[in-house]
Amino acid sequence: MSDAVQSLPPLRDVIAEHGLAARKGLGQHFLMDLNLTLKIARAAGDLSAGTVVEVGPGPGGLTRAILMAGAGRLIAIEKDERCMAALAPLVDAAGGRMTLLNEDALKIDYSTIGAAPVKIISNLPYNVGTPLLVGWLEKAEAIASMTLMFQKEVAERITAPPGTEHYGRLSVLCNWRCRTDYLFTLPARAFTPPPKVDSAVVQLTPYDKPPYPGRMDLLQRVTAAAFGQRRKTLRRSLKQLGVSVDALLERSGIDGSLRAETIDVEGFGRLTAAYEALI
Repeated sequence: MSDAVQSLPPLRDVIAEHGLAARKGLGQHFLMDLNLTLKIARAAGDLSAGTVVEVGPGPGGLTRAILMAGAGRLIAIEKDERCMAALAPLVDAAGGRMTLLNEDALKIDYSTIGAAPVKIISNLPYNVGTPLLVGWLEKAEAIASMTLMFQKEVAERITAPPGTEHYGRLSVLCNWRCRTDYLFTLPARAFTPPPKVDSAVVQLTPYDKPPYPGRMDLLQRVTAAAFGQRRKTLRRSLKQLGVSVDALLERSGIDGSLRAETIDVEGFGRLTAAYEALI
């Protein structure tokens, strides 16, 4: 089956034939190098069982690599209507292994999308990458792994430890729910058209059960307050939560004179559990 995929016309020809110039408004940057796309697909491990989900396949560069890496079942979600005709030969070449959905990935229910294990592999559109990721974190019990490409700065924020330049709200949300690994960097010149910044691939592996206290919905509220005004101490920034800050800090054992970027994930878990007890 991968022979049929490999025999498809070169990606540049497909893009030219279908007039698929990347659209800035959709955050599109196409990765053309098969060696790099295979590296991403293989980083996700064994793809033969369960369901692989790809968001934003575009002309199908990473899609080809996922199929060649042995995906037994692939669901590709593409919002851009222009890409449907370009991806149709790939669906045929996959021999029943691939389903193509012309839908908005932000509106898909990933908890029921396919048989487990569900692995998400995507070169995410720049403009919706973070909202998609936060949505997946909320459904993480249904996801085995996420191997994702972002702008390098976003990848650094996802994997940043406390007290570092890139540590922030996204770092806490991701590492509360998943183990995060920064895999490798991809230079801007690898893409068509080249973006203004480098990209990077990260892998998020959800814990069976989060190792920290708290609830994801409440953690989002607490981190939004804490990091919303980074220069303020927690005693001041947490006032917007609408509960007694003194009680919140006392219950969680957190020093209110500290700023959010110094608090580790476990500390935010304690703050969230304390917040839940007070609301």
